[in-house]
Amino acid sequence: MLKAERQRSILERLERSRAVEVLELERQLGVSAFTIRRDLDELAAEGHLLRVHGGAVPRSPTNPSFERRAGEHLDSKRRVAAAALSLLEPDATVIIDGGSTALLLAESIPTEQTGTFLTHSPTVAVALGRLERSEVVCIPGTLDRRAMVCVGARTVEAYQGLHADLCFMGVWSAHAEHGLSERFHAEAEVRRALLSAADRIVGLCTADKLGTLATFPIGPASALTHMAVDPETPPGLLEPFAELGVQLLS
Repeated sequence: MLKAERQRSILERLERSRAVEVLELERQLGVSAFTIRRDLDELAAEGHLLRVHGGAVPRSPTNPSFERRAGEHLDSKRRVAAAALSLLEPDATVIIDGGSTALLLAESIPTEQTGTFLTHSPTVAVALGRLERSEVVCIPGTLDRRAMVCVGARTVEAYQGLHADLCFMGVWSAHAEHGLSERFHAEAEVRRALLSAADRIVGLCTADKLGTLATFPIGPASALTHMAVDPETPPGLLEPFAELGVQLLS
């Protein structure tokens, strides 16, 4: 089997199963473990996957630009937002993360909602401004224009110093075995703080985020109490998270 054909087969298997193992590929493709490791290293260098111990997992396809993300998978993101809103209760203290799905969620909250909302996203804060019966608290920090969120020590310290009833957290990558992760260090630091800032942590997850991995770890997938997903998500992508005890909302 030629290298190009072999590597294409590896990527196809990775897309189907969201993980490949060196020993299994060695058996299936009839080549040495050394050859498989070299293929995985080359595919990782080209940005197609991330290497983990004994194999590889998909790299998150998430676009780093907020503007680009805002126009992608809109219908799916709206369904995720609708699922997440089922947990919203009157007079709760709620953290809303940044990101395109979080913005859609904020825009979907009924205008009569009561409570206190905290966010480090200027765009989310503006969307929440129409809720006349709710208080909106803007968490300070340094604006990351790429993601349109505040990051840095002040943002992290602010979240470490409070406790909310509920947190709607954007998800860059979620893998049942390898945990939650993020492509950018500053955002990873903020999201790591979010995991301990509320009683319930709801991950906002479109299907393309599931079973993938990014560079900077945030925490175990089991740190999520709930995961809001598109009802059309393939069950095979969700079962590993349900087995961890994460409650699925769809």
